[in-house]
Amino acid sequence: MAVTRRELIKSAAVGGGGLVVGGVIGKTVLGGGGAAGPAAQPTATGLPQDALAIAKQRNLNPGDIVAALKTYTPSGKLDTHYLFASGGHSGQVWVYGIPSMRILKVIPVFSHSSYQGWGYSDESLEILKRGQVNGKLTTWGDTHHPALSETKGDYDGQFLFINDKAGGRIAVIDLRDFMTKQIVKNPLIIDDHGGTFVTPNTEYVIESCQYSTPLGWSYAPLDEYKDKYRGAVTFWKFDRQKGRIDPAQSWSMELPPYFQDLADSGKLASDGWAFINSFNTEMATGGDAEGKPPMEVGASQRDMDYLHVINWKKAEQVVSEGMVDTVNGMRLIRMDMAVKHGLLYLIPEPKSPHGVDVAPKGDYIVVSGKLDPHVTVYSFKKIQDAIAKGSFDQDSYGLPIIRFDDAMEAQVQLGLGPLHTQFDNQGFGYTSLFLESAVARWSLGAPYRQDGWKLAGKVPIQYNVGHVAAVCGDTVNPLGAYLVSLNKWSLDRFAPTGPHHTVNLQLVDISRPEGMQVLYDVPTPDGEPHYAQIIPADRVKPVLVYPEVGWSAVTWSKDPNATAKGKERVVRNGSKVEVFMTAVRSHYTPDVVSVRQGDTVVWHITNIETARNASHGFALPGYNLGVVTDPGQTLTVTFQADTAGTYPFYCTEFCSALHLEMMGYFLVQA
Repeated sequence: MAVTRRELIKSAAVGGGGLVVGGVIGKTVLGGGGAAGPAAQPTATGLPQDALAIAKQRNLNPGDIVAALKTYTPSGKLDTHYLFASGGHSGQVWVYGIPSMRILKVIPVFSHSSYQGWGYSDESLEILKRGQVNGKLTTWGDTHHPALSETKGDYDGQFLFINDKAGGRIAVIDLRDFMTKQIVKNPLIIDDHGGTFVTPNTEYVIESCQYSTPLGWSYAPLDEYKDKYRGAVTFWKFDRQKGRIDPAQSWSMELPPYFQDLADSGKLASDGWAFINSFNTEMATGGDAEGKPPMEVGASQRDMDYLHVINWKKAEQVVSEGMVDTVNGMRLIRMDMAVKHGLLYLIPEPKSPHGVDVAPKGDYIVVSGKLDPHVTVYSFKKIQDAIAKGSFDQDSYGLPIIRFDDAMEAQVQLGLGPLHTQFDNQGFGYTSLFLESAVARWSLGAPYRQDGWKLAGKVPIQYNVGHVAAVCGDTVNPLGAYLVSLNKWSLDRFAPTGPHHTVNLQLVDISRPEGMQVLYDVPTPDGEPHYAQIIPADRVKPVLVYPEVGWSAVTWSKDPNATAKGKERVVRNGSKVEVFMTAVRSHYTPDVVSVRQGDTVVWHITNIETARNASHGFALPGYNLGVVTDPGQTLTVTFQADTAGTYPFYCTEFCSALHLEMMGYFLVQA
């Protein structure tokens, strides 16, 4: 007698403590058929005896049963959602499956990856070089805020953008093959935080700075801070046809030297507008060693900071009419021009704000102040009415300040340390509470709910949650179901691995009207995650092998150096040696390459496999080279044969029974 899924859930709901579960129950209920043995016979609770014994031994409770059933994904079954998460100072992007929370891939972006050969092939090195900072190749990054491309305000699954806070850079990832295709360095700012956020049809990728400097980060003493230091926001123009940012069509706006923080783009009612938080409107500069207030003290004096409200649609017109300066090659709208044309407004917001999040209909803007227990909700209509009325205060730079009471719709008291908000399809917002280590659910007002603007419940999180991500939770059509809490500390959640602890992602069920439930903890040992976005898996359409043999992943076309089977060769032209190689299970052709010391070697490798999963690596010990070619891909490595000797090369991807025999010799004659 088999135990059905429904019976198991029912027994978990009514049974006593210490009942169940994990993979064993999953195997019993969801595994293949076969007669139930004596140990599998159901008890009065409906659970097999062996399951009860294991549950008792492991001291599991009824809630564990439900959590296991909601997350367990049998072998061969696919996850229903992708989670794209920043990798923090790993410099990469992580891809998880939901609900299993299995890690599916690390996408190399700003940091080298020996596993995938990123930063070793000519193609990937060229992408990294285009993101050079001060002319230097920067081989690490601090990724914070991934943004999926959007069509009409919904994720379309085509591209992913990610910022590098440490370098003021933006990367473009093509989700046809989950590979980075472009990195651009902002010429005005040295670091960023308000990136990346896309406009509703991905016309622009928004990036704003974090810490003010003179534009172009040239030197100026701190006692000239007010006059010479500035912030900036850049609207990077995205060419969807090419799948690339077009710097020539991009532009920036000068901002006051407050520390701009997170941003969001308007949608529907507020389409054409963007919103950026700021802190340190005190313009503190630190100097504790000189007896001045430490930075965190000086930057937290005022009760209010400023929300920046930007009319980017109108700003486009100002740019097109040439009313800009050009700084380091970037077109720049100066603050006085922004004031003159009504492009930039400020609104007071509770001190030290972090998250700013636009509600699904674009009618409300939600701000969280780290040192205020409320979320503050601004009405976009009230903002527009205040602008039309034209009665403003001014900051010290002449920027118009919309009065707080003229723009504020509601404040909802949630708890300690609110940071970031996501939305579901039931009219609820979900806000992380950093100091309280919890996620709060609260109801929005009309037109979302009639019982709005009040706290609806909390769930404890382990521990110190930063961002949260819900399924399509920052789009015009949020889907609810799951939320992932990206926590800063894990403390006692995992087996200790020394003083440097992992951080923790937690999957939360937000579909239950009776309350949220934490389902699963996932350690993230390679960098600190910040933000993430969750998209239904069926919206992403990756290729399984490249369109044809000899394909360039960068240009998305046939590589001119592609080598067909039978056309392999080694060509010498003076001191340049060009190798045209094919890789297939289980050999390279040619498998012996001879050069002279001092030669420049240009090695083209074509994986001529057309079978799914048949990747091949190429490692050349002694020359710091390791790359991977996926089925159908061609790539190139260039290096100097500067050291005479005998060097075996070999495949790093275990590809067949004769994998160890997939090797050859690189001979460098003195």
